[in-house]
Amino acid sequence: MLVGMMGVGKSTVGKRLAARLKVPFVDADHEIERAAGRTIAEIFERFGEPAFRDGERRVIARLIDGRRKVVATGGGAFMQPETRQLILDRATAIWLDADLDVLAERVGRRDGRPLLKGRNPREVLAELAAIRNPIYALAPIHVRSQPLPHEATVETIMKALAA
Repeated sequence: MLVGMMGVGKSTVGKRLAARLKVPFVDADHEIERAAGRTIAEIFERFGEPAFRDGERRVIARLIDGRRKVVATGGGAFMQPETRQLILDRATAIWLDADLDVLAERVGRRDGRPLLKGRNPREVLAELAAIRNPIYALAPIHVRSQPLPHEATVETIMKALAA
């Protein structure tokens, strides 16, 4: 399970990692959207964050089914105590981390992130990092995502998994 801030590359790195490990890749956010028949932005807007987080926990619980796979979680998933405990108890959590400037540049490339709506991405990311990084640090594996080709991050994860 890849955890970390939005824009850190969980989906992009996750796809490459899954190919390297020869296992399926699953994006938890896509699975949530598929299960709800709505986009994450629509779920947040219509039902609020608590309803979204409940659905997210149920989807992640379903994804942790004992079959090996790489799962990219949403940035807030690991922050929810029940979801975090599920991940820590039944999967290998890998915290992908990156500098705020790298994250701000990456998230600026696409819309549709509810927590950034109408706000300065770097400010929001700084606020989130202050709260979330100590929780992300509970993941047993911590990998820094550098502004390098994603393959470099995959290689670092492979070494950490082999250790």
